[in-house]
Amino acid sequence: METQDYIDLVTSKYAQQPDFLAVITANVATPVQVQALLASMIPIFDIDTPPVGNQLDIIGQWVGASRNIAVPITGVFFTWDGTNPAIGWDSGSWAPSGNPTNLTTLTDDAYLVLILGKIAANNWDGTTDGAYAIWDSLFASQGITILIQDHCDMSYAMVLLSDTPIPALTLAIITGGLIPLRPEGIEITEYFTSTGPVFAWDTETTYLAGWDTGLWATENFPS
Repeated sequence: METQDYIDLVTSKYAQQPDFLAVITANVATPVQVQALLASMIPIFDIDTPPVGNQLDIIGQWVGASRNIAVPITGVFFTWDGTNPAIGWDSGSWAPSGNPTNLTTLTDDAYLVLILGKIAANNWDGTTDGAYAIWDSLFASQGITILIQDHCDMSYAMVLLSDTPIPALTLAIITGGLIPLRPEGIEITEYFTSTGPVFAWDTETTYLAGWDTGLWATENFPS
């Protein structure tokens, strides 16, 4: 509300009293400014905006996700003429000053994914369908589809499908277990990647195919 909104509430008996209106104006001016300040903070910390820098760090504290990585991530920085396409153009992360070899602090883009994943995990119902919905919300925009293979022995494997090589940092976030989307007591034993439908017996879907079409997935050991 604005100061005038409060003035408009003054009854007719006092509406023509300048001194009375001046007192009202003086009393409500500060609360009005505080309300405006608080309202301006909402879009600053709106996770859909998206926020950046210190805004992300504050949101991370709220949801329990740190930008700093306990176990440094290796092999994610951009390089020329490398053999790994996951750290080439549009995939590798720019190294900060000092030419470090390991990543210990997430970039804003990666940290935002981690925060969104933590928020989703905090509200997850523990079901496979719920996990699929969360993975899609996090990575579908990057062209990544995730399949879950339940081993029915308190463990499961994950297959990451993408038409193009998955950026090394994105792959490290997923395989490193930074997004806590795993039921308690259940182990993720293997991670696989594929650039097309994965070979499977007796099935034919967008993501699974048989002989001459399905691909052998490449195993990526957990970070």
